[in-house]
Amino acid sequence: MIDAEGIEPAITIGKVIVGQLYHSLSISNLQYLPCAIVGVSTIGTIAFVESTTINSPTAIEALLSTLQQQWQFDSSVVTRLSSTQFIVPGFVDTHIHAPQYVFTGTGYDLTLLEWLEKYTFPREAAFNQPEYALDSYQKVVRKTLRHGTTTACYFATTHLDAAKTLTNVIHTAGQRAFVGKVNMDRNSPDYYVETMDESLQATMEIVGYIQDTIKSSLITPVITPRFVPTCTSDLMQKLGSLAAKHNLPIQSHLSETPGEIQWVKELHPDCQTYSDVYDRHGLFTSKTIMAHCVHLNQHERDLLKAREVGISHCPSSNFCLHSGVFNLRRLVNEGHSKIGLGTDVAGGYSSSLMDAMRQAIIASKVIHVNMDTTVYEPLTFSEAFYLATLGGAKVMALEHTIGNFMPGKSFDALLIDTASPIPGVESGMDIFAHDDAMSIFEKFIYLGDDRNIVTVFVQGHVVSTRLPLQD
Repeated sequence: MIDAEGIEPAITIGKVIVGQLYHSLSISNLQYLPCAIVGVSTIGTIAFVESTTINSPTAIEALLSTLQQQWQFDSSVVTRLSSTQFIVPGFVDTHIHAPQYVFTGTGYDLTLLEWLEKYTFPREAAFNQPEYALDSYQKVVRKTLRHGTTTACYFATTHLDAAKTLTNVIHTAGQRAFVGKVNMDRNSPDYYVETMDESLQATMEIVGYIQDTIKSSLITPVITPRFVPTCTSDLMQKLGSLAAKHNLPIQSHLSETPGEIQWVKELHPDCQTYSDVYDRHGLFTSKTIMAHCVHLNQHERDLLKAREVGISHCPSSNFCLHSGVFNLRRLVNEGHSKIGLGTDVAGGYSSSLMDAMRQAIIASKVIHVNMDTTVYEPLTFSEAFYLATLGGAKVMALEHTIGNFMPGKSFDALLIDTASPIPGVESGMDIFAHDDAMSIFEKFIYLGDDRNIVTVFVQGHVVSTRLPLQD
């Protein structure tokens, strides 16, 4: 940024963190810095990341002194992590239904379409009640932040007022998010359906509310047709045009179950595939996020790649609702670069991306044991971590803003403690003398939970913490 006189203003440092750091530079490159110094500006961006290869207090303090002279920050802004602590980028949940949090953990004896009828539609319809919506949304946002989700791509319900409530709750909490008012004007219960005009009008209103009233760089409206079976062609076409006009992201579901795919074929016999329906209606763009994508054929995979559509892999939901197992490795090998993780609450039973990472690894191992092991490599813990961070950022077209600790990006981060940060609360993981840095990180991926997440930062601000730290 350069002012009117052509002078670049000095960056003011608001936080400096000294300690261990893990982040992904790509799906195959997990970087560990044992002696990192991260400077965060007062506007929440990463000003610098420096490190020393010599792991000694003298070397670290010498580097810190040099940086302090260069950047002119006070010692009071410096936080030194303990030997059991490190920082990682905040987790990115690319697919979560905020209203469904109220019935998370129930209904998994059913498949998708049955589950929608028995659980989802009745519970979502109740969000026309303001107090119920407020209480529910406060709980889900608080829980996701507690689990380290600094960025979430939320489905709301069809209700405009409830979508505004969700936006307000997110804004107050300080989370980064996409918020979408759900669109559905066919094949829905009489008590929970819109007309096309109602759906479009409410969508335009929530877009305006987020952009013109909330005016937060952290919150983005997202066009949200529920899925093809519940949206008429006219509605989908107009939603595609609306997204193009305002350069908005789009989110929906794709090829989750065989029954859903067959239904789409019956509704749109003129389209070759499920994916072609979205594409024909202008809903496949470089800012589109499609959840599941379990049963894509080669034509569809090629189409998603050509359109640069992001894929939200939701392994927990795919297991819980008997949907199938997403072959992530195949898409990676085919060159799909925009794949992240979604909890898909409440299709998935947990709002934690740590659980999603583990489920993604298990899903890949399920495929591995049923294939020729010489040609299929299951997902590694470091790759799963990439999906939950930088991969998710790419899916949401936010990779230039979040996802790792590159200078210039926002400081969305988690302070992790492998020991117990809370007196009287035992950590879910134990560290031994023989554990090296990568073993400790692998243990965190497999054994860690919210007890190990000490502090959550979004745009440099503390939005959740277990300790009495000052922002």
